[in-house]
Amino acid sequence: MRSAAVNGTTLAYVDEGPREGTPIVFSHSLFFDHSMFDSHLARFTREGFRVVAYDHRNQGGSASAPRAELDMDTLTEDAAALIEHLGLGKCHFVGNSLGGFIALRLAARHPDLLLSVAALGASAEEEYQLEQFAPLTDQLSAHGAEQMVDTLTYIMFGDTSLATRPELVAPWREFMTRLGPGIGDSAYGVIRRSRIIEELTGCRVPVLAIAGSEDHAYPQPISGVNIANATGGTEVTVEGAGHTVALEQADVVAEHLARHFAESSAPLS
Repeated sequence: MRSAAVNGTTLAYVDEGPREGTPIVFSHSLFFDHSMFDSHLARFTREGFRVVAYDHRNQGGSASAPRAELDMDTLTEDAAALIEHLGLGKCHFVGNSLGGFIALRLAARHPDLLLSVAALGASAEEEYQLEQFAPLTDQLSAHGAEQMVDTLTYIMFGDTSLATRPELVAPWREFMTRLGPGIGDSAYGVIRRSRIIEELTGCRVPVLAIAGSEDHAYPQPISGVNIANATGGTEVTVEGAGHTVALEQADVVAEHLARHFAESSAPLS
């Protein structure tokens, strides 16, 4: 992986495909890292895109950070700074869950950097399960993820994947088991985020919201219809997928993304 010093932190990232290709930036879920998009990177680099996938501060290979620097506003500015640092120009930005929260904030605040946005398993609203999730972040901060891995696995994956796809779920379950107490600070920033709906009024960036039909964290209409209504964008529900829809139905999601990119070759005026 490469690293970039941006916005007061150091972000780890991969940058593949032809330099002259249309750029796509992939932004991962909480509890995961950039490699959740490996199949998407392989496909879109084959198709001639320049593809970047990065780790958020305090996650993956990026620099650690205190809780005060893990709010959605800061993570959004990290993403904008990385796009500018790499000289990508206008790019497509794809985010799953935490990455989707960032994608929507970029659409509202940095439309000049974007060709389009795709928000997967995301929300434009404040956390509607705050009372349920707040104790979880406290336990993560105290003990790390190992004791909570059953709960995290249920939140992150849909029923179909949990029941029939151990080859997909098991490696990520093991990945989450190894997360230390610092992940609680990242989770705190996620659940304490503010709503973005009002900022998205009159959004000038084409937005696609992709919802998983089995999302235990942000089901429809939160992850689909509500985002489309807020942005004037479009939405689709992917069957047989939960919160990590980009992983659970990677090929189906890639087809939706490819169509979205083709329809968003230029920003809306």
